[in-house]
Amino acid sequence: MISEFFAGVGTLFRGFGLWRRRPGLMALGLVPAAIAFLLLAAALVPLALKIGDIADWATPFADSWVLEWRSILRVAVCTVIFVASLALAGVVFSALALVIGDPFYERIWRAVETDLGSPPPAEGGRFWTSVGESLRLAVLGVLVALLVLLIGLVPIVGGPLAAVTGVVLTGRLLARELTGRAFDARDFDPQTRAALFRSSRARVLGFGVATQLCFLIPLGAVLTMPVAVGGSTMLARDMLARANRTAPV
Repeated sequence: MISEFFAGVGTLFRGFGLWRRRPGLMALGLVPAAIAFLLLAAALVPLALKIGDIADWATPFADSWVLEWRSILRVAVCTVIFVASLALAGVVFSALALVIGDPFYERIWRAVETDLGSPPPAEGGRFWTSVGESLRLAVLGVLVALLVLLIGLVPIVGGPLAAVTGVVLTGRLLARELTGRAFDARDFDPQTRAALFRSSRARVLGFGVATQLCFLIPLGAVLTMPVAVGGSTMLARDMLARANRTAPV
């Protein structure tokens, strides 16, 4: 399981090799990622500036506490809000970038499929399908952020546990969404996709966690998004090859 997890991490880094083989195409993939980043930053910067006021508003019962304890509580609340915002931001960024950059990422996906051989004849999903899947991803991201907020309220261990939970759950969501184009092109139904994900849980998680951690690096999301699209295509094909090897004869 551990080796499979790191195989998933390695799949993302295989995607970085596309910068050497397809530099022009990958550079095009930066454009929608940069637009999505700017739109998201326009929402996150005001939140960061007001996060102290939000913590004060959420903890009026602490106004009469001793200054030290009140400060500790409100710093903890600020931290939890920040962690939940990061968890949501990674998912919303991906949803925005995939919608804005659908034609660009379609080309990256097709190039990777062609390079790996035997590309599917169908297209990797239609535009409105991409919009619907991105909306679903955003909704699931909100639910994850709420869960992270609740976990963060647990005394002492809440902060670290919320951070780990946020990275793991958003990583899974990202991996599932990013592989959707390859599976759409193969016309896989939900049951088939679920079976593929069950057979490669650790690999999918490794890819998703690595992607989410890269997204948390300043400007890492912009640089990683086209890489994640290419890497997710490799991941989907790895999952298919694994399923074919283990299928009963």
